Amino acid sequence: MPELPEVETVRAGLAGSITGARITGLKIHDSRSLKRHLSGPSDFKKKLVGAKVLDVVRRGKFLWLPLDSAETALVGHLGMSGQMLIRTSDYPADNLNRVTVEFETTKGKALELRFVDQRIFGSLAIDDLVETRDGGTGGFSAGKNQSKPWQNLIPVSAAHIARDPLDDAFDQEAVVSKMRAKKSGIKRVILDQNLVSGIGNIYADESLWLAKLHFDRSADGISKAKLTELMEVSKQVLAAAVKQGGTSFDDQYKNVNGESGYFSQQLYAYGQTDKPCARCQTPIRRQAWANRGSHFCPRCQRPS
Repeated sequence: MPELPEVETVRAGLAGSITGARITGLKIHDSRSLKRHLSGPSDFKKKLVGAKVLDVVRRGKFLWLPLDSAETALVGHLGMSGQMLIRTSDYPADNLNRVTVEFETTKGKALELRFVDQRIFGSLAIDDLVETRDGGTGGFSAGKNQSKPWQNLIPVSAAHIARDPLDDAFDQEAVVSKMRAKKSGIKRVILDQNLVSGIGNIYADESLWLAKLHFDRSADGISKAKLTELMEVSKQVLAAAVKQGGTSFDDQYKNVNGESGYFSQQLYAYGQTDKPCARCQTPIRRQAWANRGSHFCPRCQRPS
């Protein structure tokens, strides 16, 4: 599943291509990708076509395009395999394209956003924007000094999502305090999108390896200093992955230009089963956990 670095890479690509663009048309190739727009495809088209894209904003794994129509946004979630590709209108057809949104940019150029999704767990929907719970900006890239009316708004469908570590308004001290009250394993805690958003299996394993924490160690038994360290290395890992365009292991994740990310070349734990730990040379192990796997060094990351 695309995590924060992958979604941020997509957000940045979209922002550079379609901010300020007018939506001129829509082609729905598979209505299953609109399953979260409960009013149906016809209503989706009615609300979308003719609107202007004000910006592209992200919180955690959610991204949205604020529109100039009645405090609404086009909300996208990539699910397990979703891609948002920017193409010219004469670009060859993309396999598994579910929805095509047509734009005219501020320079009069015709572009298309193609929502490609192999497994159809992702979605597009028009959603109302509401005020954020803490009164801050909706999410990453919303801007802090522009005083735009949509900046402190967030889609209803994303309002429950906590801020992510790269968000300027992320309250690390408050998050650490909440983590210390949890009796669950630390990996389960940092994957809780209601506590801290954007971290998935890949970057959880990497962060825990860097902090030398076992994935199943109870959060309430970890010191405040160690949890603070974990959040700090999480920020570093996420920021480094963004610089590399995210992590690609197959064709299910691509940026808006259809290119793969390269952070997989810098992974220490995730996907490194049986390879020597970069710190102590002990082989990295993979253990089944919560219908997925956890990768760790059995020497550096002891259970207690």
